Amino acid sequence: MSVLMTLRVRGDAKKLEEYSAANPDQLRSFAEAAKKYGMTAHRFYGTESEIMVADEWPDRESFDAFFAEKGQEIGGMFQAAGVSEEPRPEFWHVLDTADKVGWGA
Repeated sequence: MSVLMTLRVRGDAKKLEEYSAANPDQLRSFAEAAKKYGMTAHRFYGTESEIMVADEWPDRESFDAFFAEKGQEIGGMFQAAGVSEEPRPEFWHVLDTADKVGWGA
């Protein structure tokens, strides 16, 4: 069963969007590398003061292997968005409940 990885940091979501617009090839390279490690879904979300990443991975180890390869480059992207804290990913597993909707429920 896959895991959902979430990561929240204080940062400027607009600056992250600007960085993405100025560096689309780099962000696509992150996505391609992540797919090689098994990532099946990815999105950035933002508020006025926070950035959140939500990914689906086969397991935590797959994410850890990806981050070992690309973490330095991702850190540069976050720095450009004003993030100064250390990202701390959290991993979530699906609960077996009767109200599932979407994602192949």
